[in-house]
Amino acid sequence: MLKKEFWYDLPKAQIAQEPANPRDSARLMVLNRKNNDIGHAVFHDLPAYLEPGDLLVVNNSKVLPARLLGTKLPTGAVCELLLLRQAHGDTWECLARPGKRLQPGTKITFGDGTLTATIDETLPDGNKYATFTYDTETLYEKLDEFGKMPLPPYITKQLEDQSQYQTVYAKELGSAAAPTAGLHFTPELLDIIRAKGVRVAEVTLHVGLGTFRPVSEEDIQDHEMHSEWYCVDEATAALINETRAAGHRVIAVGTTSCRTLEAVWAKYGKIVPCSGNTSIFLYPGVELHAIDGLITNFHLPESTLIMLIAAFYGYDKTMAAYQVAVDKRYRFFSFGDAMIIL
Repeated sequence: MLKKEFWYDLPKAQIAQEPANPRDSARLMVLNRKNNDIGHAVFHDLPAYLEPGDLLVVNNSKVLPARLLGTKLPTGAVCELLLLRQAHGDTWECLARPGKRLQPGTKITFGDGTLTATIDETLPDGNKYATFTYDTETLYEKLDEFGKMPLPPYITKQLEDQSQYQTVYAKELGSAAAPTAGLHFTPELLDIIRAKGVRVAEVTLHVGLGTFRPVSEEDIQDHEMHSEWYCVDEATAALINETRAAGHRVIAVGTTSCRTLEAVWAKYGKIVPCSGNTSIFLYPGVELHAIDGLITNFHLPESTLIMLIAAFYGYDKTMAAYQVAVDKRYRFFSFGDAMIIL
């Protein structure tokens, strides 16, 4: 298929600049795979679409406040590092701005000077390896002190509270972007869901900025996916297998949870406890085996994420649903509204 087949026109006003308040007051489009019905609800109505015995699989990855604004020594020029991936120890792969002026050997200071970085190497794609020094026990403490959330470029409004870009169940630090379908859940909604007999299991997939990397190839099959680290523990694998054996549904919360489960299935032919890196690309023609339902947001045109939705729901139905969402003025992207496909 061609990239342009996944294009749709979206008015800029429908790109959400802040999350719904409260979180579960976002709108929810309900897509039925059996009869092709399209329904409209509010996210706090979600329990009505779940059945006792269902299993929700969420991504518990926590976003690093990984955007650091600093000054170059000794000139004092303003610069920025965005931490993407821990290479080893205190050395991280970073996106650097202005990249051409931050050559190996450059020193950068942040905040009150208790956090510094030295550029070690420029990588072929322009990213940098940088080694950090600090006066606390861990680098994460300094990120909490000086770092900002790495919001997608289409969000221009600053967050009043950085926790708005974390799910309520986030615990495993490592993502450069939030698994945004989970942003709609509140502790109270999760309690209601569990009280109905729906179980919740956790996986980890650390979301990389490659999530936002546009598809540049015209034929989508030529696109190379970014690699991301994932983990499925023994408890989650057992819950998934018990749910499937009992004839109940496994519902992924977000494309990251979906990619995690499908990556494990593609490798082992079943769900087993494991961890590793995956660059799985799900698009129409690739069959999904590990999930029976999907909760997700509305994604960018021509993105790998809308292609994943089309792989699960069908291309024609996906593009039709997106047009309905545009016409009915749903809010789009990371802080936007949600859909559930069952």
